[in-house]
Amino acid sequence: MSTTKVRRTATASDDAAVQTDPLQALDRIDRAILRQLQTDASISNVALAAKVKLSAPACLRRVERLRESGLIRGVVALIDPKAAGAGMLVIIGVVLDRSTPESFAEFEKAAQKVSGCMECHVVTGEFDYFMTIRTRDSDSFNRLHAEQLLYLPGVRQIRSFMVLKEILSTTKFPL
Repeated sequence: MSTTKVRRTATASDDAAVQTDPLQALDRIDRAILRQLQTDASISNVALAAKVKLSAPACLRRVERLRESGLIRGVVALIDPKAAGAGMLVIIGVVLDRSTPESFAEFEKAAQKVSGCMECHVVTGEFDYFMTIRTRDSDSFNRLHAEQLLYLPGVRQIRSFMVLKEILSTTKFPL
């Protein structure tokens, strides 16, 4: 009995799957590089190369390729909020009075100027936006609320949630 091997050819849907998940295109070394850089981006290229078992030039080429591909968006210093005098974290749910492109655009422009605003996201459900704000304490948040949040354009309702304890806050993306 003879067996015939059937070779599967790539299809357009296979190409779409690869394009939608760029992490699948990474090999174990690229993943190791990204894990190390997420832990400490100030590491020298020589030290990084040693940790991922590559030569320094090959490691540098890979890091540059990861930057060019957009997987590495930037390299930053992470500041400790408490040490910087902004130990209170407040999550704010915002409901707009109108759901028009203009009202969303106007709110988004203004939200970017709110002092201590770390994040602002359009969401589904009961709220239109969630914002995370860092401030020193409840008094400083009260001032921020009275001087800035109440004047955000198009807002019907603001609900503030004071974070009592941060369980997880990370910048590490799972690889």
